Amino acid sequence: MDNPLKKLFSKISGLGAIEESSAIGIDIGSSAIKVVEIKKRGGRAILETYGSIALGPYVTLDAGRTTNAPVEKIAEALTEVLKQAGVTQTSGGFAIPVQSSLIFTIELPVAVKETEMTAIVSTEARKYIPVAITEVALDYYILPQKEASFEELNTALNNSETPLKVEEKTMVLVVATQNDVIAKYRSIVSQASLLASFFEIEIFSSIRSNFEHELSPVLLIDFGASRTKLSIVEFGMVKSYHTIERGGSDISDSISKSLSISFAEAEKMKKEFGLFGNPAEKSLTDIIKIHIDYIFSETNNVLLGYEKKHNRAISKVIFSGGGSQMKGLAEVAANNFRAEIEIGHPFSKVNAPAFLEKVLETMGPEFAVAIGLALRKLQ
Repeated sequence: MDNPLKKLFSKISGLGAIEESSAIGIDIGSSAIKVVEIKKRGGRAILETYGSIALGPYVTLDAGRTTNAPVEKIAEALTEVLKQAGVTQTSGGFAIPVQSSLIFTIELPVAVKETEMTAIVSTEARKYIPVAITEVALDYYILPQKEASFEELNTALNNSETPLKVEEKTMVLVVATQNDVIAKYRSIVSQASLLASFFEIEIFSSIRSNFEHELSPVLLIDFGASRTKLSIVEFGMVKSYHTIERGGSDISDSISKSLSISFAEAEKMKKEFGLFGNPAEKSLTDIIKIHIDYIFSETNNVLLGYEKKHNRAISKVIFSGGGSQMKGLAEVAANNFRAEIEIGHPFSKVNAPAFLEKVLETMGPEFAVAIGLALRKLQ
């Protein structure tokens, strides 16, 4: 059966008569799979269709619970969500979970030649990787050099004893991904009768869909089901990364146990009331807040460490992930962080029917990774 949403998008945007290049992004999370298909027309990215499916029911668990589903069940769910969304492409970009990778920065001399970079990065990376270098796939990105701020320039000009330091090191961001994880995802792709155009660590996809042209350091908080991921981004590159082992599923689990209700009821209550509170169950806010306070406390420790090391404070906090739309979360964050709070709106990067704007704005943070993957494939 054809997807009516996809047909509607095609009709409104006039895509039916012209064949354009299209791209799909597939985000296999710990509790759900999200897919997005976009097309490029006249230099613009146009939303074709999107879909989401919970993994819990495929392994006899509640929707919203984190799973460790076997490859064949993930492939089955992936096939189903692509069918439901009406995705016709068989090749797409796939996200690799960040917990399967090690992300770190190394310092290299400025004089290192581009032709020598790969060999030198491989050698230096051995110092940070706790397994044999043959067990991981390495990727790296040369980070832009920090530009001197107005205050630093002014100090250097007015104080002859404090000369402006010249950057003498090349900072390189290194990503090491376990080979067996990549093999697992290749197996999922194969069993779902698909092709992988590329694999990408999820946080890079999320940055692509959430960021514009911020020059000051920005904190991206991805509220996932099993964990919360923190990325401090400057000049579009990850400068610091940290994982907090607590997520939306943990909050629902606490509500379920504390109020002696099912996990499904707890999920519904969390989404309906969030931190604004349930008049009929006044302890709900306190249960949720225990987890949010812990996450924000850990986040502040990360920010403090970054500010001490780099002498730079973040200017903005962007929320992403399925848990970022919890009612009251932005208000609590505004009292916690000395920065602007923004809810990510990844669907703003693509054209879609105007009457769907509110729906896409609400669902956007959950699809940030899938949109980022599709955008990369179109580039």
